[in-house]
Amino acid sequence: MIGIYGGTFDPVHYGHLRTALEVRETLGLTELRFVPCQIPAHRDTPGATPEQRLAMLRAALPDAAAGTRIDTRELERSGPSFMVDTLISLREEIGSTIPLLLIVGLDAFLGLPRWRRWETLLELAHVAVMRRPGFEPEWPTELVREQDRRLTHQAADLRDRPSGLIHFVNVMQLDISASRIRCLIANGQSARNLTPDTVLEVIDRLGLYRQAG
Repeated sequence: MIGIYGGTFDPVHYGHLRTALEVRETLGLTELRFVPCQIPAHRDTPGATPEQRLAMLRAALPDAAAGTRIDTRELERSGPSFMVDTLISLREEIGSTIPLLLIVGLDAFLGLPRWRRWETLLELAHVAVMRRPGFEPEWPTELVREQDRRLTHQAADLRDRPSGLIHFVNVMQLDISASRIRCLIANGQSARNLTPDTVLEVIDRLGLYRQAG
């Protein structure tokens, strides 16, 4: 089973890395792919360029642990990065029978009906939703309908078919955000212990996130 973890990674930090590790271990993924986007379709333009964000991601995953890799297909595609296009491309590469798992946070999942061809996503992959225990938000009507059809509480079900299921994974919630890291750096403060030191070295070398002047 291949996991897909997309994002701007502006910058990548321990909130990304820790939750990805938990999902990988909990669900027994054979491979986990970090997929940095070119131009985000549902959020502001990143502060760092695609090349700079890729450099930071590579610094965070230097020799990418066994079974983990960086997939650059969205950076190689012009225009906004739509996940449906990415999953179609992956299916063309790996075929129709291997289970594919799209990993998203709860906030992203709640906004799923605003994604391009969002219902097609579930024909191409399962969706694993990372959530913190005890938090139950209000659900959009469209998602309630899909959950009624697709929700499984058994991780083993994800391996029995290539796509189409929704599964929730409780993960440790680290109070870390990319925006907070950018703010700290812009104000001349330290972002140590929020992201790997190797990422901070890239940020410093490239002069990222500093205030002008």
